Amino acid sequence: MTKKHKTVFEAAFKLEDSDKVFNYQIELTKKLDNTNDLFNQDIINEIVLWKVNRFAKVDEDILKLLNSIDIDSNQLDELKTKEVLKKLLMIKGIQLPMASTILRFRNKNIYQIIDQRVYRIIYEDKTLELKTYPSEKNINEQIDIYLKYLSDLKEISNKLKIPFYDIDRILYKADKRINKDIPLKNY
Repeated sequence: MTKKHKTVFEAAFKLEDSDKVFNYQIELTKKLDNTNDLFNQDIINEIVLWKVNRFAKVDEDILKLLNSIDIDSNQLDELKTKEVLKKLLMIKGIQLPMASTILRFRNKNIYQIIDQRVYRIIYEDKTLELKTYPSEKNINEQIDIYLKYLSDLKEISNKLKIPFYDIDRILYKADKRINKDIPLKNY
C-alpha cells in the first residue's frame, strides 16, 4: 500500500520558520528576481541553469586566467592547465566534465571534454568515477586523470587519423552507437 502524501489542506498542516527561508542559488536568485530587462538568450540560459541547479559563479580572477589560455596554441601548457583546473574544480557546480568543457571551448586544439561515454570507449573495463568533494587530494587526482586522458586521446587521434579537435565528439557518437544497450552510471 502506498503512503498518501500530505497537503496544505490537512488540519495538521503548519508552516515552520525554516520554510520561509529560500537559500537556493542565492546570488542568481536575487539577480533573476530583480531582472527588469527584456529577456534575451543570456537571461533564459541563467533561468534554465537556475532551475536545474547548475549555475556556477566564476569570479574575475578565474576568468582572466581562463582568458590567458592562448586560443591559437597547439601546445599544452601543463602548469597553466593545472592552475586553471584547480581553481575551476573549487567552484560549486563545476566538476571535471564541466571544467573540461569550459577548457575545450577555450581551445579545442589542446583540450577535449571528458565524459562517461568517451572514457568507457577508450578505457576497457573502466568507468569515469569522480569524487565530487573539493579536497586538495581529490582535485589533484582529477587533474592527473584529465591530463592522462588528453595524452591518450592524442595517441588515439593519431592512430585513427582523426583531428584532435574532433576526437571527443566522434568517440562520443561512436560510443552511443556501439554501446547503446549498456547503461551509463547516473544517467
